[in-house]
Amino acid sequence: MADEQNYAKQTDMSKRHDQQYYDQVMARIEHERVRFINLEFTDVVGMAKCVTIPVEQFNDCLTHGKWFDGSSIEGFARVAESDMYLFPDLSTFAILPDKVRLSYTAEGHRSDDIGNADVVARVICDVRTPDGEHFDGDPRATLMQALNLAREMGFQYKVAPELEFFLLSLENETPKPLPHDRRGYFDLSTDLAATVRRQMVYALHKMDINIEASHHEVADGQHELDFEIADALRIADGLMTAKYVLKAVAAQHNLYATFLPKPFFGVNGSGLHIHQQLINSSTGRNAFLNPQADYALSEEGRWFIAGQLAHAPAMCALLAPLVNSYKRLVGGYEAPVVINWGRINRQALIRVPRLGSDSESTMRVELRCTDPSCNPYLALAVMLRAGLDGIQRKLTLPAAMDENLFLHDEGDRLRPRAPMLPATLGEALEALREDPLIRETLGDAIYEGFLDAKGIEWTEYREQVHPWEIQRYLSVF
Repeated sequence: MADEQNYAKQTDMSKRHDQQYYDQVMARIEHERVRFINLEFTDVVGMAKCVTIPVEQFNDCLTHGKWFDGSSIEGFARVAESDMYLFPDLSTFAILPDKVRLSYTAEGHRSDDIGNADVVARVICDVRTPDGEHFDGDPRATLMQALNLAREMGFQYKVAPELEFFLLSLENETPKPLPHDRRGYFDLSTDLAATVRRQMVYALHKMDINIEASHHEVADGQHELDFEIADALRIADGLMTAKYVLKAVAAQHNLYATFLPKPFFGVNGSGLHIHQQLINSSTGRNAFLNPQADYALSEEGRWFIAGQLAHAPAMCALLAPLVNSYKRLVGGYEAPVVINWGRINRQALIRVPRLGSDSESTMRVELRCTDPSCNPYLALAVMLRAGLDGIQRKLTLPAAMDENLFLHDEGDRLRPRAPMLPATLGEALEALREDPLIRETLGDAIYEGFLDAKGIEWTEYREQVHPWEIQRYLSVF
């Protein structure tokens, strides 16, 4: 077949067919007695997708890819472009821990009757067309393109996300924190939630995802896992994996882990603060660091921040992509509302943390508006491109704003000094439509698919009558 001939040409294209990777993976498959392999990829809005094959089909998949119908996935491909192929990236191969493998059937329900012999592995795939080209609607390819630009400019992009989530019990279908999980920021506890959190970290470790620290967050039932800094593509793969691993471990205890940004009124929401570094490829040094400068921030670091501030309104649609995201981005909860930067301001959009004893490793730029509902591939791609745009154009960085906005009942007094982030998903989508660089970063297929999906979501929300409106207005009007 013509398609098979096209795919055969791809055999030696990249590291997925590097002999060392291949030998390691095949040896592990034999040693662990793997029976099935999940071929994972991600759709435009950041939902994990999977095709499962028996291990006997894996070698053929490496050579020819695995066909699937792209048009059946929302916002992924038009019917005319429906034929897609999954090509495994062997560097992402991992065995699913028992707590993940035994947690859910395809319908999402608990399943304890899966045989222990059915060892399952997962490998993350690139999506290709029948001609063997990267599909321009694949979010992972979008991030790889941004990383290639960084490499051409002499940089490696490394990130370390702080993943926040709520761990809840479902009482009569009402989500609530565990009775004893009512701790505060960094509080030590010995309850079930602390045990579950440790199991989550261990499960991720078994899949080669390194967690630097974990702790309780501010709100009841809220927790945080801090990823060890690594290459942005590895981190994006890890974040996608972590979302289903954490849910699966929680389900083993009849609990529910949610990454919804603002599940409860009146308490802190869940963010995905992302610490960023650019490493100079020729020297291996931190490109953001200049110990003699203000904030120890180099010119490249200042330009990078300026680029992210300039594109922040449009990026917000990708970084905070739900209607619910903007219930978190309000004053009073350490979430950013103003497009600014600083050091001691915990509501700053971008923060430059103080240096530790090792200035090379601790010089980072932290972006704080992102939340865990985002597609990490697209989020990191637009963050990187915005920062690189600042470097390419040598954009001027406005003065730091280190006031603590908690001291102000209203941000009005500060508004002349800095613009505001979008207040709704609708505003963020409008800003996205007006930013050519972010559209170029996404490419037409993802840009159009994302706007279509999110436009429908925003319209449906606007047309709903919400309980608050009835409580507030019905007895008055």
